[in-house]
Amino acid sequence: QVQLVESGGGWVQAGGSLRLSCAASGLTFSTYAMGWFRQAPGKEREFVVAVTSRGDIQSDANFVKGRLVISRDNAKNTVYLQLISLKPEDTAVYYCAADASIYGITSSRPAYWGRGTQVTVSS
Repeated sequence: QVQLVESGGGWVQAGGSLRLSCAASGLTFSTYAMGWFRQAPGKEREFVVAVTSRGDIQSDANFVKGRLVISRDNAKNTVYLQLISLKPEDTAVYYCAADASIYGITSSRPAYWGRGTQVTVSS
């Protein structure tokens, strides 16, 4: 069974940083694109960023604005998301996602989801 388990969420004041982790099992990690989505209360889930199996970053530059960094460690079957200069509007459940496409996360419906980790940013 494929499992994606997020960790590292929590409470932080505005301007702070967090590093989220997603540990994958049940799949050949090095062949999968890995990414992150988030969903704030009362809003639709939205794509944040992804990294392909080759290590290429998939993101919207206007959205990212230098406030996050994604990386992967194939030896540990883990993908990370460093969140920087957090704002209250970043408060959301952050979900890890995986897809076998060599082109990355190409839709809003990747093959696998994690259960999510809560990030709460206070003003």
